[in-house]
Amino acid sequence: MDITVTPNDNAAGAIVTDVDLAVLGDAAWAEVYGAFLTHGLLIFPAQHLDEEAQGAFARRFGDIEKLYPGQDQATLHFGNVKADGKLTQPGDESFKLLRGNEGWHTDSTYMPLAAKASMLMALVVPAEGGGTEFADMRAAYDALDPAMQGRLEGLSAYHSLYHSQARAGFAHATDHMYGFHDKGAPLRPVIKTHPETGRKSIYTGRHAFRIEGMDPAESLALLDRLLSDACQPPRTYLHAWTVGDLAVWDNRCMMHRARPYDTSQPRILRASRISGEPESELAPTFADPKADAFRPTSSNASALTMGTAGSEARSESPRDTDLYG
Repeated sequence: MDITVTPNDNAAGAIVTDVDLAVLGDAAWAEVYGAFLTHGLLIFPAQHLDEEAQGAFARRFGDIEKLYPGQDQATLHFGNVKADGKLTQPGDESFKLLRGNEGWHTDSTYMPLAAKASMLMALVVPAEGGGTEFADMRAAYDALDPAMQGRLEGLSAYHSLYHSQARAGFAHATDHMYGFHDKGAPLRPVIKTHPETGRKSIYTGRHAFRIEGMDPAESLALLDRLLSDACQPPRTYLHAWTVGDLAVWDNRCMMHRARPYDTSQPRILRASRISGEPESELAPTFADPKADAFRPTSSNASALTMGTAGSEARSESPRDTDLYG
């Protein structure tokens, strides 16, 4: 039986039913991947995959991106619950990151190799709020007038998790725990051409902090206006999580953000992130003034794993401290 793909009543994503992702055959996978390229975001209700099944599904999309030193699985927990079962608190690094993720963004643009796709499955959800909102940047590009499209073509912006977190009110040290690295700030095109579909989209998000060759204040104003205008109905979809739901989206054309919730209640999503292909997602990097040093590399691997970190770097993994995303 063919899978059922029902587009949302807007430009962002589709709901997929009549499929069991735990026993996905090749023909059904071809349908799923075709829908992924067409819609950019797929929601699979009530899948209830275990870690092994989610990992296997994630690997269908490509290589797994490692988000902390020593990660040996295709999945990890994103949420406000620590490894000891306690909830994160405002002073915790993970709490700061969770709050920062409430801004519109594309995953891993602050790393040398940006992500191809991301996947979340709901394990524990709060009584209210805590959804994830998505925005289709292909539709946002199509909505630009020709003059603005022409102005943006050829422009590139620097991306940094240090800068996006600072704008959210949070400071972080260079600890080599993924985004807070010394690899430099990647320079990425403001308008991206999708490597598989050829469609153009806006490719900025909260991590983009300065356009190359432009006055910093003018650059920031343009990036802010572009992002605000892009992430508006009818190009958005807010998913209210139910335990067992799984979402997968194409970072090459979609943005997303977490929505606020009562952080005295637990919220845990199981995540997988799929690496981009270097041919299209690898970017040159340049010194980031907010990092402690600049050691350019084309690898996303932590300096803690590679043995090139300074003596003050943190050595523990999120599974030893906070589980975050």
